[in-house]
Amino acid sequence: MKYKILIADDNIVNVELLDAYLASANYKNFEYEIITAFDGAETLEKAIENMPNLILLDVMMPKMSGFEVCEKLRTNPKTKGIMILMVTALSELGDIERAVAAGCDDYLSKPVNKFELIKRVENMLKLHAVTNELERLKQYINEMEK
Repeated sequence: MKYKILIADDNIVNVELLDAYLASANYKNFEYEIITAFDGAETLEKAIENMPNLILLDVMMPKMSGFEVCEKLRTNPKTKGIMILMVTALSELGDIERAVAAGCDDYLSKPVNKFELIKRVENMLKLHAVTNELERLKQYINEMEK
């Protein structure tokens, strides 16, 4: 399966670093395509347009914060199932609580540790695949019961 990962950060260096970390990973069963966005509004547009499996989402971005993007994605039936990993320099307990309240699936503080990023992305993609299979099986069972 080929996964789509949207990297959303207003700092091009951060985007390139995350992309390089992912490119260096030895994914055995994970092929992926990287999509990038550089502000909150563009992130929301690209998420709806591309339906990524995972978004690496910075909090502090122009036009719309990562918190706002996350909340909007969670309230949209089309995008509510996208996995969201907040990647941000904010690391206070209140920031983490706000990220979780906004609907993110996981939280990673900058500076990003390469190994930690790779393992979290890998785990989130596995979880995404299992969740999709569960939904497919539920639909199949519902169809059979009709």
